[in-house]
Amino acid sequence: MADKIKLLLAFLLIVAGVVGYYALGESAAVVRVLVVMLGVAAAAGMFWMTASGKQFFGFAKDSVAESKRVVWPTRRETVQTTGVVILFAVVMSLFLWAVDASLMGLVNLLMGRTN
Repeated sequence: MADKIKLLLAFLLIVAGVVGYYALGESAAVVRVLVVMLGVAAAAGMFWMTASGKQFFGFAKDSVAESKRVVWPTRRETVQTTGVVILFAVVMSLFLWAVDASLMGLVNLLMGRTN
């Protein structure tokens, strides 16, 4: 039950930030955005104190660690793969155009139409 109250409070902090943004309509844009950012930061802090928040932040931490272990392709590999994909798309579009034109010609022949 305490987690639900904390989650509700986190939501209300975000709402308070947005309401503050519109309530400070005459203030500088920087101040208005800062109010929203403070509301979101306070909500994140409140969310972090819940069980689901701790689980989420643990998952996010593990995701960042996993992304650092990924072996990214070199520039050359990326360019080669992109070239193969573009070439395949061109060849496939020509093939589909040929099939479409052939079927259209066959339908016109069967219906007795001439162009």
